[in-house]
Amino acid sequence: MSKITKKIKVAVIFGGRSGEHEVSLVSAASVMQALDRSKYDLLPIGITKEGRWVSGENSLGLLKEIKEELLPAVKVILTCDPAEKKLFKIDDNNQKNVLTSQEKIDVVFPIIHGTYGEDGSLQGLLEMAGIPYVGAGVLGSAIGMDKVVQKKIFLHDKLPVTKFISLTRSDYQNYSIKQILNKLKLPIFVKPANLGSSVGINKAHNENELKEFIKIAFDYDNKIILEQGINKIREIEVSVLGNSQPIASVPGEIVPSNEFYDYDAKYVDGKSKAIIPAKLSPKLVSKIQKIAVQAYQSAECSGMARVDFFLKGQKVYLSEINTIPGFTSISMYPKLWEATGLSYSELLDRLIYLALEKDQQKKQLKTSYEPKNNWYQQS
Repeated sequence: MSKITKKIKVAVIFGGRSGEHEVSLVSAASVMQALDRSKYDLLPIGITKEGRWVSGENSLGLLKEIKEELLPAVKVILTCDPAEKKLFKIDDNNQKNVLTSQEKIDVVFPIIHGTYGEDGSLQGLLEMAGIPYVGAGVLGSAIGMDKVVQKKIFLHDKLPVTKFISLTRSDYQNYSIKQILNKLKLPIFVKPANLGSSVGINKAHNENELKEFIKIAFDYDNKIILEQGINKIREIEVSVLGNSQPIASVPGEIVPSNEFYDYDAKYVDGKSKAIIPAKLSPKLVSKIQKIAVQAYQSAECSGMARVDFFLKGQKVYLSEINTIPGFTSISMYPKLWEATGLSYSELLDRLIYLALEKDQQKKQLKTSYEPKNNWYQQS
């Protein structure tokens, strides 16, 4: 990897209109603390649950405290003009929409988990603005966010996934529990199709739970996925890093405090355990790493992703891919790389380099075409 030779303005974007808002704040705090200030100028950008953009050194604190009366003083917008690549502050006290100052951005590190941050929406805005950013592009982000679409792609590429069915809200009006149970056996995992951090996810053991958990999943998304549950499985995770030549970390194993790795087990009770590296045979490690890289490439990922697996004996099942994995102090993505030999700060360096590399490759592409005749001027 080439060394970064100049100080780079890194905008860390966090928060957002998502059920994973709180997780994002903790991840962002970890990233900003670990970024080497001798290499990077830091520009924190918070997005409230209502979608308001704020900036400044205390923007993370403002979002945590939710002091809305303080937010207008640091309200900002990002221009989509690629000639600018700037964040503008708006002075609401003097005059609406007056641009009072600006910050030019070299690269964005998006740490918004879930809707409007991990699903390609923010990536599309950054593409329009011509600003390099860490992680997957619009397509890879959208695939990684939609559990149904990624499962279909994994099936097409002959990667091992469990049985599943997907339902939209309108589908379910004409669908019965009996029809579901004709295709899947209890227990069944019920998940919103477009959320992470185990928000809205439950494991149904009987018909009543299945009905209840489907309703809960629809509270978070208009499309849900129902997956065949497997008893007595091991939960394995692998971190993947890179653009055109991705590499996989050592696998780690999650031993959840609850029946499965739900939101409370991940973030609240502090009782889940991570075994890094996972106690697996070299042959099984190699197999899991190979599938992780294949899944990463199938989903059109770049930069980073965490790939999750279920393991039943020697049988490997690909669960899902996460294009903006957690970066909290307990998150598996950085911990797995640390166990592989890449420290947290070195990992951030690598991710920023990959973002800039991807941007340079994109700049080499033609963005205009000259027709053989000027037909468009004649219409």
